[in-house]
Amino acid sequence: MSHHLSRRQILHLATASAAGLGLTACGGGGSGAGSAGADGDSGPITVWSWTTAAEALRGVVPSFERDNPGIKVDVQDLGNPAIWDKITVGLAAGGKGLGDVLHIGVDYLPGYMEKFPQGLADLSRLGADKHKDAFVEGLWPTVIGKDRAVHALPWEVNPLGLFYRSDYFEKADVDPASITSWDDLIAAGPKIRAATGAQLIGLDKPGTTQDMDFFQNLMQLQGAFYFDHEGKVTLASPEAIQALTVIKRINDAGLMADTAGTGTGKRLLSQGKLATAPYPAWAIEYLATKFPAQSGKWRVMQPPAAVPGGKRSVIVNSTYLTVSATSPRRKAAWRFIEYALTKPAEINRMFASGGVFPALKAAYEDPKFSAPNPFYGGQKVLRSFVDSLASGSDATNFTGDYSRALKLASDAQSQVLVKGADPAEALKAAAKQLAQQTGRQQAA
Repeated sequence: MSHHLSRRQILHLATASAAGLGLTACGGGGSGAGSAGADGDSGPITVWSWTTAAEALRGVVPSFERDNPGIKVDVQDLGNPAIWDKITVGLAAGGKGLGDVLHIGVDYLPGYMEKFPQGLADLSRLGADKHKDAFVEGLWPTVIGKDRAVHALPWEVNPLGLFYRSDYFEKADVDPASITSWDDLIAAGPKIRAATGAQLIGLDKPGTTQDMDFFQNLMQLQGAFYFDHEGKVTLASPEAIQALTVIKRINDAGLMADTAGTGTGKRLLSQGKLATAPYPAWAIEYLATKFPAQSGKWRVMQPPAAVPGGKRSVIVNSTYLTVSATSPRRKAAWRFIEYALTKPAEINRMFASGGVFPALKAAYEDPKFSAPNPFYGGQKVLRSFVDSLASGSDATNFTGDYSRALKLASDAQSQVLVKGADPAEALKAAAKQLAQQTGRQQAA
């Protein structure tokens, strides 16, 4: 859905703002078993979310209140990026003023648990551990705090796919089945451009919007990120260098469009000037909704591997629901989360209304996940993403210093794309700065 695209782009901008609002503070909020909060199991609770995700949660309220008399739910749409500032300020203030239930992205959750270890409720104490195997592999490590307790349940999961113009591939006589790595796609790029005039992908080359999803995806396909699971800096790792080298090769071959400027990427897609779009699952509805005139022309394949023979499935982001440790009604808040996220009927109702791709495995038994999609020429696009999830994925450690890593990586990418810098040298300098700014060690 469109809100996802805006959310991801805006979220990156919001990260720096949130960091400036107090992510350096530690220890706020009541304890997970909490002195500041209480375990009330009835009364009113508030849920903080944003845009269509909030609307989807509202759809759960009538049945929840019917099945849980005594609990009244108020879902509040705080907007994005405003929600991140409000949560950050609330946690830094010891949990004051927070909603009872908080909707948090993977970009923020590890940082919140790291910087505010007492800020989010201990859901293990309320029974969350029994749901561990109900969700897609790769998400559960993110909800575990340093205290080894569960502090959230997964709601949304976004596996990566490569959306491509099948009419362009056909016109260029390029067999999609022959594309297994970015080496293959870069080799096919000139044929596609010659036959259609379209470039392979678009990126904000000068970094005006910190357009780093593609770089991150290429790292994640290799099981890497800016930080390893111990929190050490890996921005100059061989995997990061390979990711930026792929990007440089696409640019040097003249196969990359510059999407700097508001709405440029969307305009290029609408004009048919991009042959592929490496997007997560939310883009299924986004492309169909925004570009209905292109119905029947798009298809989805597994993302090409970042290295020949490498992995072709990855979870690139996810979102979660959690409970504020200072909530006076933690049990009631937990009951709402459990109701919304562990019942296939409820989570698929939210998927239908808000486009939030569910992390609950039982949800995929619904026939909609095997249905052909007319916009994609009858391809069973949802099933392709479900099948991708079946192979599992590594958890990504964003840490509380993600915003700093994002800025430095974006600067390095721009140096490569605009000034022709060497990827290894640009990332080596960025990693050194990141380690200095955060006090983290660089991984060997």
